[in-house]
Amino acid sequence: MSERPSFHSQLGASRNRSGTFLCIGLDPHPKSLPELFTGTDSGVYDFCVSIVDATFSRACAFKPNHAFFAALGREDVLAALIEYIHRNYQVPVILDAKRGDIGSTAACYAIEAFERYNADAVTVSPFLGWDTLEPFLEYESRGTFVLCRTSNDDSGWLQKQPKDQPIFEQIATRVAVENNPNIGLVVGATFLSDLIRVTSIAPQSNILIPGVGTQGASVEEVVAGLGSNGVSNFLINVSRGITSQDPSENYLSTVQKKAQEFATAMAVSPS
Repeated sequence: MSERPSFHSQLGASRNRSGTFLCIGLDPHPKSLPELFTGTDSGVYDFCVSIVDATFSRACAFKPNHAFFAALGREDVLAALIEYIHRNYQVPVILDAKRGDIGSTAACYAIEAFERYNADAVTVSPFLGWDTLEPFLEYESRGTFVLCRTSNDDSGWLQKQPKDQPIFEQIATRVAVENNPNIGLVVGATFLSDLIRVTSIAPQSNILIPGVGTQGASVEEVVAGLGSNGVSNFLINVSRGITSQDPSENYLSTVQKKAQEFATAMAVSPS
């Protein structure tokens, strides 16, 4: 099932093209859509496409969140959005779905992500066991980002236990053992020391980093912390920090400006 370039190579090429580690999240919450996108059946699609058109040159990836589309019954819009990005821009798409289940259910989730939506990568949960990830890994050219140390405040209740070898370290170790560049990890910017720890355990793995922007983590601290350790295989997601702007007539130009600010703060150092 490897009819396309590997996700790892796609992501590397996209970083080089954009010159940044910025991943832009697409979360179309109906209550926060600017007025110019409300009141029509195509509003959610038009909103997402407008964000993509305004920011593609500043993004190394886009990350639509499945839940926002499914809650509206607009899974068809999600599929159309991913097709639009693929058709118009060479920017990989990560489907944020956080899937995790066993057996034939996991296999169906993999079909959904990679065949129905044609995503380049998907986020998955490992908490039911490694075998729940295997149906996704059968799509050899696609990417799989494994939840490891998530950005929410209460995640340490589970992920930091037991204290002698926390679960998040065990997940990072398991991914490192696979030695598969298409398997990445999700680690929040809100726990910088744990993020740096994960990169030392799995130095070859791409790291998807949420938590910058609305959740309060500093992009400058993340880039400096990882850069000081020589880490460059990561991408930092920003969603509301870019798309939640004053819904005035200048909304898209403000979005574009905000994306540029984040992209500049995350600029890839010349090799």
